Amino acid sequence: MIEINHLTKSFDGKTAILKDIHLTIKKGEVVAVLGPSGTGKSTLLRCMNYLTEPTEGIIRIGSAKVDARRHTKKEIAELRSHSSMVFQNYNLFKNKTAKQNIMEALITVAKMDKTKAQEIALNLLKKVGMADRGDYFPSKLSGGQQQRVGIARALAVNPDVLLFDEPTSALDPELVGEVLNTIRAVAEEGVTMLLVTHEIRFARQVATRILFMDEGTIIADGTPEEILDFPQDARLQRFLSHCLK
Repeated sequence: MIEINHLTKSFDGKTAILKDIHLTIKKGEVVAVLGPSGTGKSTLLRCMNYLTEPTEGIIRIGSAKVDARRHTKKEIAELRSHSSMVFQNYNLFKNKTAKQNIMEALITVAKMDKTKAQEIALNLLKKVGMADRGDYFPSKLSGGQQQRVGIARALAVNPDVLLFDEPTSALDPELVGEVLNTIRAVAEEGVTMLLVTHEIRFARQVATRILFMDEGTIIADGTPEEILDFPQDARLQRFLSHCLK
């Protein structure tokens, strides 16, 4: 489903945020990415759909492939069509209702008629427990509700891969659970996911595989048991001992 080779990202030509990343993710895997702040986790996700353009490397998602050294806008558009991203700060259109936020890509990108788009939006709102909030604007929704709309919007285009960039980090603690429950329900349907998170206990419950990143590289890659119960790398051990206090 996903293949990444020699992925490197430098913002100033000197300091590499990502350093020669190699990664393969199979269809149906739920991969959680853990690591200290500033180690490149979110940059990895943003490079995968070219919200951030890599310095070097080749990214394949499904049938789409983009080489950072030579590519076209059409290739980037094709790559993006295979994935959807759920953002840390929701990124909903403030002037559109929850339902309209979900319909937007279906109408403008997929060229779907409004009746069909509305049907899909209402079904997805029901799926994420927001059936009674379709006509609410983001300003009338809690952070957890906005994020659930964001998840519904990401699902609307039926992506091959869902990318979650710390989806609970902007939420008040009492709202985290409702979003995690929604992600868990989607994961149980077999959707391929890459999830950057600081919720270690949630990663254990939901992920089929965990990556640990530090200083722009993938230090450890294994099952939740291998990474969380029997960590071999000293940096991973220190990280877990700090997070699980």
